[in-house]
Amino acid sequence: MFKRLTIAAALAAVPAAAVAHHGWSSYDESKPITLTGSFQTVTWGNPHGTATTRWQGKQWGIVLAPTSRMQARGLTEAEIAPGKRVSITGYARRDGAPEMRIERVMVGGKTVELR
Repeated sequence: MFKRLTIAAALAAVPAAAVAHHGWSSYDESKPITLTGSFQTVTWGNPHGTATTRWQGKQWGIVLAPTSRMQARGLTEAEIAPGKRVSITGYARRDGAPEMRIERVMVGGKTVELR
């Protein structure tokens, strides 16, 4: 009985995990956006980092890459800390929600590709 409940619970959790993470198809890759400013918040964590910034009069959510990828490509948490000046290039959500998936970060004279 316990084994069946464990399996049922595991199977029930799979769809929730799949829904919790967004797919990249919800971002409009035909219209790259580049903006320069600073992040208000940064979360250095997995499954990927996140940040927030003000742009076009709105608070935007920024989807970064996994921390291991950012570090492997030479981007440090300190370089994108809140208040640090950065340029970012990415794609906005197709549905108009104020969220961007970032492809690259330009900071301190270097460009870091995140995808």
